[in-house]
Amino acid sequence: MQSSSTPTLAVRRWWAIMPIVFITYSLAYLDRANYGFAAAAGINQDLGISKGLSSLIGALFFLGYFFFQIPGAIYAERRSVKKLVFWSLVLWGGCATLTGMVSNIPSLMAIRFVLGVVEAAVMPAMLVFIANWFTKSERSRANTFLILGNPVTVLWMSVVSGYLVNSFGWRHMFIAEGAPAVVWAVIWWFIVKDKPAQVSWLTDQEKNDLDATMRAEQAAIKPVKNYREAFKSPAVIKLCAQYFCWSIGVYGFVLWLPSILKSGSTLGMVETGWLSAVPYLAATVAMLLASWASDKLQARKAFVWPFLLIGALAFAGSYLLGSTNFWASYALLVIAGAAMYAPYGPFFAIVPELLPKNVAGGAMALINSMGALGSFVGSYFVGYLNGATGSPAASYVFMSAALLLAVWLTLAVKPQAAVRAGVAVRS
Repeated sequence: MQSSSTPTLAVRRWWAIMPIVFITYSLAYLDRANYGFAAAAGINQDLGISKGLSSLIGALFFLGYFFFQIPGAIYAERRSVKKLVFWSLVLWGGCATLTGMVSNIPSLMAIRFVLGVVEAAVMPAMLVFIANWFTKSERSRANTFLILGNPVTVLWMSVVSGYLVNSFGWRHMFIAEGAPAVVWAVIWWFIVKDKPAQVSWLTDQEKNDLDATMRAEQAAIKPVKNYREAFKSPAVIKLCAQYFCWSIGVYGFVLWLPSILKSGSTLGMVETGWLSAVPYLAATVAMLLASWASDKLQARKAFVWPFLLIGALAFAGSYLLGSTNFWASYALLVIAGAAMYAPYGPFFAIVPELLPKNVAGGAMALINSMGALGSFVGSYFVGYLNGATGSPAASYVFMSAALLLAVWLTLAVKPQAAVRAGVAVRS
């Protein structure tokens, strides 16, 4: 029998599935991260938003995102990723475009919250989608191509948003950057199938080989009866706490980097956009290398905690340098950004190797929902600390401490003790 990892099969799946996955998550990330540019470009002054309220509005997205993760994952797991993501694309594109038309604070707050609600299902749904198509030895890389939509999007968005804001203002930026999600929804509907058995571009033999490999992997995982049992697992609880702390650093960084750079220099919005893009270029390279090595060595934790430790030390270094050493501090922010993004692929490969398919999607959604809560905390408190102190120093300490706690929690996660096949999962 032909192996499911033969070059023909592997190449065909990668080229057919990964561009779709990448574009979809890229558009989601575009419409959640561009608020930072609006904040740096004057939305607060135009709508009369105080600094404290600006932090809350920027973070409201993550509250909506938090509440609807698990329902979305369950629907994707039991029904259809295709239908769920189609409606999410249409609705979040509409919300993002409407952000450019708001005239008062309550409507802006409502749109930010609803945007989080309609985007909530995308991440767990796409992780379920990847688990349907890619084997254990491929999953870290596949996850990375999904999450690369994050830094790669912020990379080009930082440049494009800088130009759009500079030339047309923040309203036109939101409108221009919201429309592509609606267009992509139509394309998505016609090209996506939920599972390999539904496509015509794989042969029957290739479908059977892939299915056999997936079944063998599931047989090697200790069975878990239901979501309740999965959610009570010590590993899942620790991963939830870990991702909460990690996300504090990531989203405090993503949402407020343009404002931090703008306030720390005399640069204009275009130059701020270019500087904001560099950490994400470094992050893209780091993610690809970490995921390749993780799959090659079939190790996960070893490619998570060291990077988070580097990120924590980089934030601490930026704090120690202070505001008088802008370029040295900026270089450390580039390192911090790359280090925080590098472990995503290996991290999201951990759960499908610990839990069987019937509960893995829900567990990943629970973990991601805690990440959303951490994102809310990071977005709010980093913005609040920057505004209250007039300097990013306090927020650097806050993000560094959160990442150090994430390092400890990662190390506390133990590999699976026993499986049916008698082979423990390597961490």
